[in-house]
Amino acid sequence: MPVPTGRLAILVALASIVTVFVPMAQPGGMLVVLAVVVLIGLIDWALARNPAAVEIDRQFPPSIVLGSRAQLRWVVTNTTNASIRLGFADQLAPSLRAAARRHALTLPAKGIARIEAEVHPERRGRFDIDDLSVRTFGPLGLFAKQRNRVQPQLLRVLPQYRSKDEAELRVKKARLLEVGLRSAKGRGGGTEFDQLREYTTDDEFRRVDWAATARLGKPIVRDYRAERNQTVINLLDNGRTMAGRVADVPRVEHAMDAVMALTTVATRLGDKCGLLAFDRQVRAVVPPGRGSHQLGLVTEAMYDLEPVLLESDYRSAFTETLVRFRRRSMLVIHTELSAQSVGENLLPALPLIARNHVVIVAAVRDPDVQSWSSDAPDAWPDVYRQAAALDALAERQRTIARLRAFGAVVLDEPPGDLAPRLADAYLRVKAVGRL
Repeated sequence: MPVPTGRLAILVALASIVTVFVPMAQPGGMLVVLAVVVLIGLIDWALARNPAAVEIDRQFPPSIVLGSRAQLRWVVTNTTNASIRLGFADQLAPSLRAAARRHALTLPAKGIARIEAEVHPERRGRFDIDDLSVRTFGPLGLFAKQRNRVQPQLLRVLPQYRSKDEAELRVKKARLLEVGLRSAKGRGGGTEFDQLREYTTDDEFRRVDWAATARLGKPIVRDYRAERNQTVINLLDNGRTMAGRVADVPRVEHAMDAVMALTTVATRLGDKCGLLAFDRQVRAVVPPGRGSHQLGLVTEAMYDLEPVLLESDYRSAFTETLVRFRRRSMLVIHTELSAQSVGENLLPALPLIARNHVVIVAAVRDPDVQSWSSDAPDAWPDVYRQAAALDALAERQRTIARLRAFGAVVLDEPPGDLAPRLADAYLRVKAVGRL
């Protein structure tokens, strides 16, 4: 397909200047000049190489973490025995924030070039990159041949794991307590028998094993550890209320960070962790599992979820949970504490799971509302805003009280604190043997 370039416009302009000097007595002078221009352009186009002779291989990373930087690479190969001047453009979404999506280069005969561009994605999700346009230019650069190719490529932008360091810290602390490397106060936690050992002055008297003491002739105590092989299920609300932004990030992003942190801590401490994401219907299910691969499975299930602007169906989600996971588990509901949504949808369905499972409701609190409620107003609009903020906070506290009345543990934390506090709540439940 012939594509005119900027050089053709320059040539036409020069031709127009030439026609000024053509004697007016020669009526066909202008047509002659234009015909020469067209002929030169056609020859230039005919001499341009076929775009099919250029091979372009994408070498993209399989996934990129939201907010990080990555390099995209194209390997361009000239399959002909002559030099080729070419350009190509790839179908990169604006939210990938690529440094460049159009590239121009000249390849010698049988030459190979590697082109790179940095991307810094600002949106999580699935990016299907299909179309790739290739142009080859003639010797004069007046015309180019263009061909659009369909080369399917999937680029995944995964959710950002902001609380990874906090999760690792809690894993290390829990392991130190398990092996008794801290103070004696930390030994003996949990309800699962671990070992027998000699009595020390710091041990609790109720831990003495009298049978072993009589048999060995010296005081022996029992050590206990937190139970292993327990089940934790993250119930991720993907409905309307999770689309709201807190600290310039959608609530669902904060919830995903908490899900990844809890999965890390639980699986590293010997428990099984899974996921069920839902809105009006169940969107993703990851069966409970342990091991280093489980975090990857959970992340893969969440990365392309976008909140559906409808109310979530908690009853259907809880029913699906009970059908799939019959064993007593810790169920963590990642949602927003909207009074209307909780009152009309979550509370009526909560008895389904609260009877036989440990339930935690985790939500992120908007720090702006908190600051509006406490800042001294300077003008009338600030007074109204403060009153609205105080009313919203009071309503939120009433909602939390209603959830706790059903036996649920409620975490309402500011951005950045939700994931660590959720990990702490899991460790407390594990330490006292509630599962």
